[in-house]
Formats: sequence, C-alpha cells, structure tokens
Amino acid sequence: MASSSSSSSSSSSYLNFTVRRCQPQLVPPAIPTPHEFKPLSDIDDQDGLRVQLPVIHIYKKQASMVEKDPVQVIRQALSQTLVFYYPFAGRLREGPNRKLMVDCTGEGAMFIEADADVTLDQFGDFLQPPFPCFHELLYDVPGSQQITNTPLLLVQVTRLKCGGFILAIGLNHTMCDGPGYEQFMSAWAEMARGATKPSIAPVWRRELLMARDPPRITCNHREFEQVQDTLPSSDQNLVQRSFFFGPLDIAALRRLIPQHLQHCTTFDLITACLWRCRTKALQIEADEDVRMMCIVNARGRLNPPLPVGYYGNGFAYPAAVTTAGKLCRNPFGYAVELINKAKGEMTEEYLQSVADLMVMKGRCLFTTVRSYIVSHLARFNLREVDFGWGEAVYYGVAKAGVGSFLGVSFFCSAKNGKGEEGIIFPICLPAEAMERFAEEFSHMLGNKNQPETSSAPFIKSTF
Repeated sequence: MASSSSSSSSSSSYLNFTVRRCQPQLVPPAIPTPHEFKPLSDIDDQDGLRVQLPVIHIYKKQASMVEKDPVQVIRQALSQTLVFYYPFAGRLREGPNRKLMVDCTGEGAMFIEADADVTLDQFGDFLQPPFPCFHELLYDVPGSQQITNTPLLLVQVTRLKCGGFILAIGLNHTMCDGPGYEQFMSAWAEMARGATKPSIAPVWRRELLMARDPPRITCNHREFEQVQDTLPSSDQNLVQRSFFFGPLDIAALRRLIPQHLQHCTTFDLITACLWRCRTKALQIEADEDVRMMCIVNARGRLNPPLPVGYYGNGFAYPAAVTTAGKLCRNPFGYAVELINKAKGEMTEEYLQSVADLMVMKGRCLFTTVRSYIVSHLARFNLREVDFGWGEAVYYGVAKAGVGSFLGVSFFCSAKNGKGEEGIIFPICLPAEAMERFAEEFSHMLGNKNQPETSSAPFIKSTF
C-alpha cells in the first residue's frame, strides 16, 4: 500500500493527514459483455470534450451502515453496473478523420482503494471546490489523463476516520454529459442498494447525433469562431476560489432587471452576473469582443426527443457575444437579455449544424479567447445519489476549468455555513483579477462586505 502525507492550514486550525492508497486495480464487468466497436456521435468526440472531468461525492457516516465497507460496496456495484454500461469498461480508439469509437474490450474501470486519517469535521462545515488536495483523493494513475487507449473511468474511494468517505471520479467527457452522468451514477447507486438492474435501461444510439451526408453548416456558430488573441497569456499566478449565491442574492439580482425580463431563469441571472463581474475583473479593452457560452441541454428540443436512457452528450453551447464596453456599461438587463437570446438559439437544427461543423472543421475546439463557459449541474439530482449512506454532503466538480481551458465554471447546489440552500460555483482567475472579481460580485449583490464563502480550512499537499 502506498502512502503520502498532506497538510492543511487555516487561521483557526492546522490539519495534517495521511492518505494511504492500495495499488490501482481494474474492475471489469461482473459477467462477460459484448466485444464490439461503438462509434461516438459527432457531438461526443469534438475537441472540447476530449478531457477527463474530475468529480467528487462526499458522504457522512451512516449508523445503519457501520458493518458495511464503502470500498467493497461501491466496487462490487461498479462491476455489476458495467454489465449494463459495458462501453465504460472499454477503451477509446481514434479512426480516420479523428473519429472516436469505443472498443468494448471489457477490460474495466480503474479503481483505487484508499484511507485517510482525517474526519469530515476537520475539513470544516462548508465543503466546496477547489479541493487543492484533490490529487490525493483521486490518484493520477500514469497515462490516465490520455483520452484514447486508457480506462474511461478512474474511481477512488477514500475512507475517512469518522466513518464517512469520499468518492472521486475521473470521467472521460466524450462518453456522457450531465444528464448521462446522473443516469449512470443513479444506476450505480441502485446496484449498491441491492437492485439487479438499473431502473432506466441505458441506450447507446449515438447514430442519432451524427453529421448529415453531406454535412452542411446551417447556423451561425460564434462559439467556434477563430479569434486572434491580442494580449499576452496571463496564466501566471492563477488562483481558484468558490462563491455562493443564496436566495437573497438571487432576489437582489432580479431587482436589477426590467419587467419584461422578469420571466428569465435563475441560471440567466447568475450567468449574466458572472459574465459582467469576470469581464470587469480581467480589465478587457472596451472594444474587444467577449463571449459567454451557455451549456444548453438539447434533449427536450429534438423531435422526436432523444430516447429515455440515452447517456451520450446531448448539448451545445451557443455564444452570447458583445464588446466588453457594452457589457460593462449597459444596465444589467442587457447581459441577461443576451444570455436569454443565446440559449434560445438552441434548436434541433442548431445541434445538427454543430455535428456537421465538427466533421467539416476537423472536430475543432471552441473559441477560447476572451471566452467563458458555464454549466448548470445544480439542475441534476446528483446530491441524491445514494449508495446506502444517504445523500451526499457535497457533490460536484473538484475545481473550475476543463482540461487546459480554465474559463469554465460549474453551478452546483450547496448549503452555506448557515444551512441555506443555494448555488456554489468555482472560478479560476489571476490573483489580482480574483480580488477585483470578489469586489464586483459583492457590489452587484448589494453587499460590499460579503464575507468569505467558506469556513473550511485551505488544504494543500506537501511532499
């Protein structure tokens, strides 16, 4: 068993703990599964989704489960779940024209058993990203960050001294999106609680989101424009931090918009707020274009809809585009209206046009220059994924960003230190810009003295 030490410091405490890991093992499906090749859709294998997404689920001790070992329960349930979701036990291969397909080898997912001599209470009342100790909670198995010829799931279960545990997952994003991940996790949890098959049968059917023959781009896709960066890279001294939106904060934002926009969603309000605050914090030149890309689920917008059980990627991210000057100088409603309009662009034809664009333009990456992407994970019931230990005390991403692009924030549902339900999101910015962002954020919410969002200690690893 390998071990490593981690340490943490905060103004109120100093936390030392050790993580002891067993050697990583492959967990194959419980019974033999079909050996076949399954092409991904032309939405799945775009460049922007060829990443490993780190996700974390944290569970408390449960008195009724004291005789159960979470490692054994979760590992066995994974093996049973992979019988139904057997492509996850395979490996991605790349064919001509960068086309990805799953080689259903049945080799299995990578699984790591670990123990940490720390309690949940020692992490603080309010668990949130970023988790700087995340590399201890999800060991970076050599080669696991590749996209092809490597396990599609990396799983680590870390038992805590208090009887709770942390489930950390490295997910290959080409395989599924938020709804697909929720469906897979729910099936896995059902198997852990004694089910013999998932309540929703998984459906592959990736051919439903393939490009037309011949492909044709029929919509204006500003999220894939090639833009020249006019500024030197500011990747130095990047910091990550989380912020929290409570009910009063949402109400404060809603008071800033005119009557004709009152129908807009909480997502629209939060997204517009972050876009403005981030743009001001980065001090982008007034005449430069800025982009906000909103992840929009296409499942309910297709006719006929994608079948129940489809777990592939079924979304696009149409871009709201304006200049930094217009975004920051206009009333808040201007940004909200742009977000609302961009989301409205998502239609069946729009998604089909994205698939065609991918084939015609080499599965290109989205625009990264002066761009920001948000994803609303809070709409999914991931907190309720129950392996027998009840609902998670935290679920969500481990940090801001996807792969090498750090301009992505995920909205997750969470409770603050007062027990209020709200939305938490991590963001990554240069240190000086982060200070300006925090000031702008507090100002927009009408609270210039908003306290730090977390009482948790800051955790970092030392070797």
